Amino acid sequence: MAGANTTAIAFIGFGEVGQTFSRGLLANDGVAIRAYDLLFGSDAGARLEAAAQELGVVRAPSAQEACSNATFVFSAVTADRAEAVATEAAVWLKPGQVFVDVNSAAPSTKQRAAQAVTASGADYLEAAVMAPVLKPGLKVAILSGGPQAQAASEALNELGMNLTPVSEVYGRASAMKLCRSIVIKGLEALMVDCAAACEAWDVKDPVFASLNATFPSIDFHALAADMRERVATHGVRRSAEMREAAEMLAAAGLHPGVAQAVADAQLRGARRKEGTR
Repeated sequence: MAGANTTAIAFIGFGEVGQTFSRGLLANDGVAIRAYDLLFGSDAGARLEAAAQELGVVRAPSAQEACSNATFVFSAVTADRAEAVATEAAVWLKPGQVFVDVNSAAPSTKQRAAQAVTASGADYLEAAVMAPVLKPGLKVAILSGGPQAQAASEALNELGMNLTPVSEVYGRASAMKLCRSIVIKGLEALMVDCAAACEAWDVKDPVFASLNATFPSIDFHALAADMRERVATHGVRRSAEMREAAEMLAAAGLHPGVAQAVADAQLRGARRKEGTR
């Protein structure tokens, strides 16, 4: 149990984000972290359990037990589970706790999650992670939103995080992230397909030379290799994110077709790495 001078933090979901943030947060004196992941206790979760042990994170048998004494509760699951996790957590969250939703979900999803959490008396912090977390670690740029965004962000920034409050209205931070993602994930999908087609016809050098002439500041050979690896490694998660972007577009009365196509392309790229179709 956390002591009087301990900042207790919990993670629901202990994948890349949970592990990366835990490593940075535990560099602070007086921080204690408990985590729960659906995979704990299974063969597939052995790697996650080993990571928790190495970092000094206590593995909890349930999300409720992980979060029982936590000041900050991070939800770091998948986009399609974000709302369900918030709704489940609302049953046992208490006033004084801050539910930090770092999932890449649509603004409407965040709004519904916020409604569920705040009904418990706990605070809900919308948190839109604006870049892959591995290189920047705890310093990755995060946009935060909600009535308590300023105070919660200041408290987390004191622990080494990099949150910038952008709105007291839920949904705006996620909209900023997903609008950007349409471009970033879309470019990745375009480059993967372009490179594959070039290789099929053995025309990569002249095509990339033409692109370099049009955009001289970009090394298209390097960009294609980098984006292919990003999609292969993170395509499943990014596909889910782009489906949330499609939901955002549809909710605004805009056509979601491009975002849905990007989601499909991201998933195809990931499956190619896995050797499936």
